Amino acid sequence: MATSHRLTLLLRNIYPHQDLQARLATLLPQPSPGESSPAQGACCQRWDQSTGILITYADTITAPEQPTLAVLNDFLSQDYSTVPLNVLHVLPFLRSSSDRGFAVSDHTRLEHRFGDWHHLQELAHGRQLMADLVVNHVSASHAWVQQFRRGEEPGSFTVMAPTDLQGWEKVVRPRSSVLFTLMKTHKGLRPVWTTFGPDQVDVDWSQLEVLETFAQLMQTYVNHGITWIRLDAIGFLWKDRHTTCLHRPNTRILVQALRQILEQYACNGVLLTETNVPEEENLSYLRSGDQAHIAYNFPLPPLLLEALLSNSCDLINHWLARWPALPQGSTMLNFTASHDGIGLRPAEGLISPQRLYKLLVRCEERGGLVSHRTEADGTLSPYELNITWWSAMAGPATTPRRLQLERFLASQLLVMALPGVPAFYLPTLLGSSNDHQAYAQTGYRRDLNRTQFDLQVLRQELGNTASPAAIIRTLMGYTMGVRAQLLAFHPEAPMELLSLERRDMIILRRGHRNDPDAVWVVQSFREEGVELNMSWLSSQWHKGWRDQLSQRIIRDQRLVLSPYEVLWLQPV
Repeated sequence: MATSHRLTLLLRNIYPHQDLQARLATLLPQPSPGESSPAQGACCQRWDQSTGILITYADTITAPEQPTLAVLNDFLSQDYSTVPLNVLHVLPFLRSSSDRGFAVSDHTRLEHRFGDWHHLQELAHGRQLMADLVVNHVSASHAWVQQFRRGEEPGSFTVMAPTDLQGWEKVVRPRSSVLFTLMKTHKGLRPVWTTFGPDQVDVDWSQLEVLETFAQLMQTYVNHGITWIRLDAIGFLWKDRHTTCLHRPNTRILVQALRQILEQYACNGVLLTETNVPEEENLSYLRSGDQAHIAYNFPLPPLLLEALLSNSCDLINHWLARWPALPQGSTMLNFTASHDGIGLRPAEGLISPQRLYKLLVRCEERGGLVSHRTEADGTLSPYELNITWWSAMAGPATTPRRLQLERFLASQLLVMALPGVPAFYLPTLLGSSNDHQAYAQTGYRRDLNRTQFDLQVLRQELGNTASPAAIIRTLMGYTMGVRAQLLAFHPEAPMELLSLERRDMIILRRGHRNDPDAVWVVQSFREEGVELNMSWLSSQWHKGWRDQLSQRIIRDQRLVLSPYEVLWLQPV
């Protein structure tokens, strides 16, 4: 069935009175006679065990009087070429008014200081690019909002502005700000929906013009080398009265539609859903096999952090034991840190209130902060931890540097070892500590983890082989290189947990039981040595084991692991 026909059937549920076939014809590429459309060719390989994602803002690295995208390209090509991360996620780069790019004011132009579309396309040489579709809202300065204020089209109907404010009591909030913001218009004050704050005005996806605008933006992205698309805050997209307004059925339809459109633009296109919500809600975008290709593995960061700071991995072991079975062609994005805080909603039901409280205290002791959201009854509850991953890996206040690097590297190696695609936030790989100066200037808690680096100063830091940034770069380059050679680390290869009842280590096998390429992953979660009986790994007798990370051969039946030591083992 042709994509245009499938889309017509799908979208008729939302836009029953539109001439969908005619409208969609302007959005989809039209093949020449006898030519197959992009999505009808051979199945495209989207990822393998060599795939890794680097996440960064367009202006994380700066140099005087240079477009920051050009500076980023220079840095990655010259200073970070030894770290094989072949997907680059450049966080919002379009013109915006706030929220570090997530309040988009113009969908056609880049922020001047970043550069232009040409600079972005240069970054796509030799790598795949990922970019955000900020689908839930636009800036209060966006043309649509200004048209809404004047009563002009299309803004008069693309802005989400309910005339009746009753029936929205169940709406789930990610912020403590008000849900509706009063805006001056040609007809006086009008309430507009502002899920994420007064400068981010929600758009009305019941209007086909909204879908057309974002589909056109996707096509622009693909034309400039961007084939991975992240749907920001997608769960909030559709609003229905007397509901939570989360993950509504029409949101699912629109995700399906955006995926079909993307695959027409690029057969190897990858659609990611960003839903910082409890685990099953998040996974629901993967389970059908026709919505997202990848979903963020949001429970991983808080569970891994809790294990490292409590010196006990029992909770994360129990979580790993029920790793979800996903449709072919679907997988998880595994990470420890991102441009946002460490979300706590995904840990609901996975960490007891008592242990969660201790985790919050430990993070505050390491210079972190806790952000809150407003519940339906008006009370506040912890929403995310604001702290850099490097600062979070510190020891107690009396000995903060003790085992900090060991904890850090162990955390990144687990991200590499789990089923899915590993992703790494650039300031994290640069050993960035809490940026209290930026937070003091802006008052915005997430700025603790959004440090900007001067290129020359950063190069001096990387030139010091004893610095955390230099050590992390060397080890990340080496371990990602090892990972790329191990077929068992394919994102969709199976995993079996072997350490369910242990609190001191994680032991898992990647690959099928009798597969000669299978890898056994062993990670200590203790500050002291931990003994491992090698028979724990397999009931079969083996002459020995090769650790692919160190290349040493282990023949002893009992092994003592150093604090936070990691082994990637294969039988010899």
